[in-house]
Amino acid sequence: MSVVDVAMVGRLGAAALAATGMGAMLFWGALSLVIGIRTGVQTVASRRLGQKKYNQCGTALHNGLFMATVYGFPVSIAGWWLAKDFIPFFINDIKATSLTIEYSSIIFLGLLFSAYSFVFQGFYTGVEKTKIHMRVSITSNIVNVYLNAGLIYGSEGVKLFFSENVPALTFLSHLWQWTTFPAMGVKGAAIATVVASLWMFVHYGLYLFSKQIKSRFAVLSLSVDGEMMNRQLRLAAPQGLQEVFIAAGWSMFYKIVGMIGLIELATTELLFTIMHASFMPALGVGQACSTLVSKYMGENKINKSEASIKESIRLAEYIMGVMGLSFILFPKYYLFIFTDDPEILRMGVFGLRMIGAVQFLDAIGFVLWFALSGAGNTLFPAVVESCLTWGVIVLGSYVFGVVLGLGFKALWLLFPIYMGLFAGIMIWKIRKGDWKNIQI
Repeated sequence: MSVVDVAMVGRLGAAALAATGMGAMLFWGALSLVIGIRTGVQTVASRRLGQKKYNQCGTALHNGLFMATVYGFPVSIAGWWLAKDFIPFFINDIKATSLTIEYSSIIFLGLLFSAYSFVFQGFYTGVEKTKIHMRVSITSNIVNVYLNAGLIYGSEGVKLFFSENVPALTFLSHLWQWTTFPAMGVKGAAIATVVASLWMFVHYGLYLFSKQIKSRFAVLSLSVDGEMMNRQLRLAAPQGLQEVFIAAGWSMFYKIVGMIGLIELATTELLFTIMHASFMPALGVGQACSTLVSKYMGENKINKSEASIKESIRLAEYIMGVMGLSFILFPKYYLFIFTDDPEILRMGVFGLRMIGAVQFLDAIGFVLWFALSGAGNTLFPAVVESCLTWGVIVLGSYVFGVVLGLGFKALWLLFPIYMGLFAGIMIWKIRKGDWKNIQI
């Protein structure tokens, strides 16, 4: 959804692009704590699946939804209410700051729905019902794209948008002619994403009533287990706090880039959008790895856990290697999907080629992070990634980009160091083998 938001507001100029990217990053920072809750649900559900304790899989879901409510509801309200107070710290531009406040204050209202969806993702992945994710993601993104086009450009402007950017799809503009949509720019993108997030939550919930889910895992018999929730919290806390700490680090990185220039900030946010989209297929491989590692540990089949890790790395390398090669060879084609600004295109080519060159390192670190999480070790990768984000990316970008004044390119040369160190440390930890003895 963030990819589509950035792609569709990109034609509104650098300020709109910077506002949407910064707003999405700050929203992700607030939501990232729920990644830990999702991991706790997935790890416990998959371990109980391996132990054939199916009712407890449903209990893990109920615990996760309870924790998501306790965290997500107040943060949604706080983000909506306080956006005008904390946004100016991160971005200081006459036009972009007001647009970021407008976008962020609305998008935070959808945080609770997104938090619930994360919990559902952890549960359905843990019990090996991953086709549900595909169906929910496709429908929710269709909702987002449809509303984006109408609300960003208006029912009049949407025809012009298609004719100028994708003439072959101009006929689709008739889908917005049944009523009048006002052109709201970045505000429209935020409203569309909130509505799509609500639909995602509802769609996930509907699958609880299917026969395969309802009877086998007793998901409609409300059960909250304090002892199990304590285990889930012990799994969730390190990873959730790590994700918040890391998201804060990347937000500071954005702030540092913004100190260099607005065009540099818009380019960086565009590159991050493309990079995040590129590892989504590998995310599926990592989630599968996490589930299988935990499930086989529950069955006391450690050799199969190890085999799952090796196969996952191989598959992730195929996926991200191909993506990386395409970034190196055809960077302008990707960039032009989002913007036609010549300065952003010029700077973006270097950054995207750098991202392409390190995709194979990212694949290794990515999969092994999930493998350790599935085994129940969420603390070690949390500490490592947090230290590298702040020590290499944040500190390094400030020193080289601001203090030494080396500019945009110097910041992106830090990424091979960051990803290389992370991948190397994760390989060492997996080979050490102490994860094999973790009990949940």
